[in-house]
Amino acid sequence: MAQTSAVAPSWNSLLDDLRRQRAEIALGGGQTAIARQHEKQRLTARERIAELIDSGTQFFELGRWAAWGLYSEWGGAPSASVICGIGQVSNRTCMVIANDSTVKAGAFFPMTVKKVLRAQRIALENRLPLLYLVDSSGVFLPLQDEIFPDEDDFGRIFRNNAVISAAGVPQIAAIMGNCVAGGGYLPVLCDKLLMTDGSGLYLAGPALVKSAIGQEVSHEDLGGAQMHAAISGTIDFREPNDSACLQRLKNLVGMLPPDICAPCFLPDVAGEASRAAIELLQIVSPNAQQQYELRDVLQCLLDAGSFQEYKPEYGRTLICGYGRIGGFRVGIVGNQHHPEKTPAKGLQFGGVIYDDGADKAARFILDCNQSWLPIIFLLDVNGFMVGRDSEQGGIIRAGAKLVNVISNSRVPKLTVILGGSYGAGNYALCGKAFDPRFIVAWPTARYAVMGAQQAAATLLDIHIAALKRAGKTPEAEEFADMRKKVTASYNEQTDVRHAAARGWVDEIIEPAETRNALITMLKVVTRTADNRPLTTGVIQV
Repeated sequence: MAQTSAVAPSWNSLLDDLRRQRAEIALGGGQTAIARQHEKQRLTARERIAELIDSGTQFFELGRWAAWGLYSEWGGAPSASVICGIGQVSNRTCMVIANDSTVKAGAFFPMTVKKVLRAQRIALENRLPLLYLVDSSGVFLPLQDEIFPDEDDFGRIFRNNAVISAAGVPQIAAIMGNCVAGGGYLPVLCDKLLMTDGSGLYLAGPALVKSAIGQEVSHEDLGGAQMHAAISGTIDFREPNDSACLQRLKNLVGMLPPDICAPCFLPDVAGEASRAAIELLQIVSPNAQQQYELRDVLQCLLDAGSFQEYKPEYGRTLICGYGRIGGFRVGIVGNQHHPEKTPAKGLQFGGVIYDDGADKAARFILDCNQSWLPIIFLLDVNGFMVGRDSEQGGIIRAGAKLVNVISNSRVPKLTVILGGSYGAGNYALCGKAFDPRFIVAWPTARYAVMGAQQAAATLLDIHIAALKRAGKTPEAEEFADMRKKVTASYNEQTDVRHAAARGWVDEIIEPAETRNALITMLKVVTRTADNRPLTTGVIQV
């Protein structure tokens, strides 16, 4: 086993930054906007969620970093102006989607749509009741062309409302502020609809109605709670304020069926990990060049004594095995992150996928499907091995086999990115494109086609070749400056916050939070089983 040391100071700095930025995101539109919401006698989105979920339970937030660093020309959109996540409400696990009206009146940006669609997908796949806390002015008009028309844009949310309802997944909406224009379809497409006094539900507000048809009408007559309760009959419950509305919502959730677990996934008695979660900060360095032993990481994640390694002497840079996390039986696929000497292949580099490792992992994933074991992927991958020996060994064929079985896997997949997630390694180990039920990342995670140094060298070679064709040769100082700029730009793009801002990961977690996060996710993904037969189509052998 690899030797561990005290927590690296760089971890402390990295985690301090993460916590500070989380706190910044939690402020939404800022203290002034929060005060304006309170002046209206309304709670903020995060206050509503805190009041809604069961006392003593935790809210597992998803998409917290959405839109991080984006839309700066419009003043930014923290958390994409909507809070999404999973929480316990009346002892039922629910997906909560809450518009944050402190951010541009809860307007929908392109990333807002993407985030809501992701939350709806998670809810549908796992049959989670959906609770919408509505307080939005609708589409952010300056960006309407990026929000309105396409199959993965604003209208898809309402299409999903209808499909989710048809699938029998409960949806309840509570309007506690604005609900304007096309956004009005969302709550009305839900099973039950609550609304507070002072809120508005209409396709066009008073000013637009006057402009369009010359009719002068008050806010209440046009779309107030009393009108919709007594005249249009659109809402089911009219409540005086946020707190009463949230209490009614909790009571209604309490009428839903209790949480379930598919029989094939029923957990065993939960155990404790053999090593404390905080020890991950000793085992894994924030420095990507430092080696570590993945089996030590597993001791912090799995129930003590539960790990059974699969083919431990073969394909050694990919570790596969069976274990339990909080009593849930799982399969593990992860990258070993130090060199391994093998009898047949010689020295193999950690973090690299070789043909024998890909063959092993593909067969293991098929077995997990046969045994109804959710699969957890632990990524710290540089990519596939290249070169003559690797190509002659069939690396493309083995990689294609691995991609095939992951793509057609019927059991839930969870992905945790510990470090690098580069190139085809991202694909072969269940990156976002391969439908993990959840995908989370440590702050050390990196997303890219290749590492920064390799990319910088490649991009510089291309740029210099173009300059030479134009009859120019850069001086050494100019060349060094170019390398510095290219590397800095690439490093910024590979930072996990860049990925999280665009929805490529659901959450950035601290290493010590990993085991608890996995248990939370396993409770969700084991609610239902995909009973279709396991098929792979044509597969390379």
